[in-house]
Amino acid sequence: MYINRDWRPKRRRRGWFRYLVLIVLAVGGLYWARETRPELLRNPFVTPEPPPTPTRTALAWLAEAEDAFQQGRLEDAITAYRHVVELEPDNADAYAWLARLLTITGETEEALRMARKAVELDPDNATYLAVLAMTLDWNGLYEEAIAKALEAVDMDPNNAQAHAYLAEVYADMGNWPRAQEEAETAISLDDQDPFIWRNYGYVLEVQGKYDEAIQAYLKATEINPNLAYIYIAAGRNYQALGEFDKAIELFQKAREISPNDPAPQDAIGWAYFLAGDPQKAMVQLEKAIDIDPSYGPAYVHLGTVYYVRRNYEGTIETLTKALELGEKKEPVYYMIGLSYIYLGDCEAGIPYLRQALELNPRSQPALQGLKLCGEN
Repeated sequence: MYINRDWRPKRRRRGWFRYLVLIVLAVGGLYWARETRPELLRNPFVTPEPPPTPTRTALAWLAEAEDAFQQGRLEDAITAYRHVVELEPDNADAYAWLARLLTITGETEEALRMARKAVELDPDNATYLAVLAMTLDWNGLYEEAIAKALEAVDMDPNNAQAHAYLAEVYADMGNWPRAQEEAETAISLDDQDPFIWRNYGYVLEVQGKYDEAIQAYLKATEINPNLAYIYIAAGRNYQALGEFDKAIELFQKAREISPNDPAPQDAIGWAYFLAGDPQKAMVQLEKAIDIDPSYGPAYVHLGTVYYVRRNYEGTIETLTKALELGEKKEPVYYMIGLSYIYLGDCEAGIPYLRQALELNPRSQPALQGLKLCGEN
């Protein structure tokens, strides 16, 4: 047999082209997965980053603030306006609105700072001057308040808010004819502003014109039916007329609007007390404290109920808490002092009676308490 020793087996051609095709397909598959199904490529041992939250604009916060105000959600409106001034620190109008709303909700000192900032940013705006006058008035700074309100009126005689806030200052200073005149001028300039009708009602209320005041307050609620504090004001006037059922009805309406606000609940409790039902009053006032344990007026009212019912231990405890919360008023001091005295502790009671006399040297309850303890 002949053997060809030059023969070699043929080498197979390498399938490099086939490998190239597979690589291209694999890369294409990965690209498709990344673009359309990124979760398929996620490492199961690594926590994915949350998607970034888009930053809200000042305009969006401004819209939310206005909507919250119209719905009576004043705290939400305040929060939204705070975001506006954070994003736009030169937005004078946002500061002015913060000042209004903080005043309404009882944050009068901060409201004054916000109003001053608005005027600082735009000193030639009569509305901002008027808002500053309002915050000064609510802080008891009447002389400066009336100066700013008059400046606002001089700057823009057709500015309804300037006349309305000037009316409020005049009312607090006891100049009722001028208060009435300015309030009526404000209404003639703008009868669609609930703040203006509220101030008109206030001017009538301080003069004892309770029926007319109620109508003015209710007119404000027709313009914006979601302002709880105006229902409270109207109910307060029904209360002054002895119409406690109507007063409580309005206070309950305020509570429906602002269930997390202790003021309507406190008003309900106090109305029950004035109507001669201290048991119901205590229940309602305790609910007000549950809503906000730092709401001083509810402690004053509850302590007063305890005092009338001769629960002197409860009076001392509750009204001492009221003092801690800033309710440093003549009746609070003399009720605590007299409670100690009725419990046989003149030494503890006399300092409170003297505090009452510092606020009102003619305080008869305090003077009688000192007399019981043999003090001049």
